[in-house]
Amino acid sequence: MLTVQIVKFNALETVTGSLQTQRLSPETLSNHDPATEVSRFGIPSRAWLPASIIALLAVALYYRTGVKLVIDWYNIPDYSHGFLVPLFSLFLVWDKRRQIAATPIVPTWSGVPLVALGLVILIFGIYGVDLFTSRFSFVLLTAGLVWTFLGSAMLRQLAFPILILLLAIPFPAIIFNQITFPLQLLASRLASAALPLLGVPVLQEGNVIQLPVMKLEVAEACSGIRSLMSLFTLSIFYGYFLERTTVRRVILALASIPIAVAANGVRIVGTGLCVQYWDPEKALGFFHEFSGWVMFVVSLACLYLVHCLMRLISPPKEAI
Repeated sequence: MLTVQIVKFNALETVTGSLQTQRLSPETLSNHDPATEVSRFGIPSRAWLPASIIALLAVALYYRTGVKLVIDWYNIPDYSHGFLVPLFSLFLVWDKRRQIAATPIVPTWSGVPLVALGLVILIFGIYGVDLFTSRFSFVLLTAGLVWTFLGSAMLRQLAFPILILLLAIPFPAIIFNQITFPLQLLASRLASAALPLLGVPVLQEGNVIQLPVMKLEVAEACSGIRSLMSLFTLSIFYGYFLERTTVRRVILALASIPIAVAANGVRIVGTGLCVQYWDPEKALGFFHEFSGWVMFVVSLACLYLVHCLMRLISPPKEAI
């Protein structure tokens, strides 16, 4: 009986001693700073307040610009893919959440010049009535804020999600015209070269193809810029999900350009054949619109074939 009491006393003394060693001294409590507490995302707790203020200021600065951008996505078919770009950018951030959480936050003054440059470009865009400049400044400002408040290491982690936002910004009219008109001429030349091989004599005059039945004009909407922009954007999405190396992703993105141009040429050839051998009204109406969707699906299939061929010629290291 005496032995049991001694054991109980020793156990109680051991527990009491361990509890006493875990108590914080007054000096430790006085040195405890709530600012050092971090959230589950690795960001200091007190950092959420300035981050929220900066976010509200950014919304106030870019509210009208953002609304007009969404309206352009809805009204301009060439940039309807813009709705997907911000969602994909957010997915990229979520997909890299572990790397981002493990990246140390080191604020630096080095990003301040980039923030200032973004604000200056925004002012020029607002007072110069240049939507592209105002929208482009948002990308610069976002990169500058990340660099300033989170550090260069975090900027490297978020560089691709930020840069991908450029795909959602419509080109300025002067650049857009410099792209579309050569595409119109290229599509006209391709169709004019292919139609005689199929028994349809043609006479090309710029972007106008003279058929025996009627004239076929390759307008701006038929330049292929819409399918080119959409296919290029989707090729970047496709490469990100199915490839792990930057070189292969760049190859897929570049391959989308000739694929889109060739698909648009085939579409115009099909329209010319329908005009010559079927019904011009139906060829320029239902068939012309329907063939655009068909050729876009064919373009996606061609992009997949290029990817398969690339893997066949140079298998990825994981598959070797």
